[in-house]
Amino acid sequence: MLAPLAVVQTEAQPAAVIHITVDRDKIQEVMGPAIMETVAAATAQGIGPIGPVFAHHFGMSPGIFNFEVGVPVSGPVTPVERVKQSELPAAKVARTIYTGPYEGLGDAWGDFIDLIEAQGLKRAPNLWECYLTDPTTTPSTKRN
Repeated sequence: MLAPLAVVQTEAQPAAVIHITVDRDKIQEVMGPAIMETVAAATAQGIGPIGPVFAHHFGMSPGIFNFEVGVPVSGPVTPVERVKQSELPAAKVARTIYTGPYEGLGDAWGDFIDLIEAQGLKRAPNLWECYLTDPTTTPSTKRN
């Protein structure tokens, strides 16, 4: 289920991130460990996380995901292993909230794009998604 579409202006936000380029079918294998590594680095440095985990996708090539997974932070990130400093830029964005099982996220993205186009808005080549719950700890409501 999608909440109504909202168009808002966001502020720039410093972030601790790991950049990942991976085959689409491998995303569930690499994303969880990257999130844990990023959260651990921000926590160890005493700068966060100060908001929800996010994924910033730089493009949607068929079969390949090129993205950063990260967390907002309160100050500069000291690079450690794969974790580096980045920023979510200030931007005018269309957003919604999807409520439902992780397995329904792909269909929800399609519905979100339809809402954007129905409003006559132009899509950017990149996109962000923020996770308000952790799919590894939140029970799935998937039904047969």
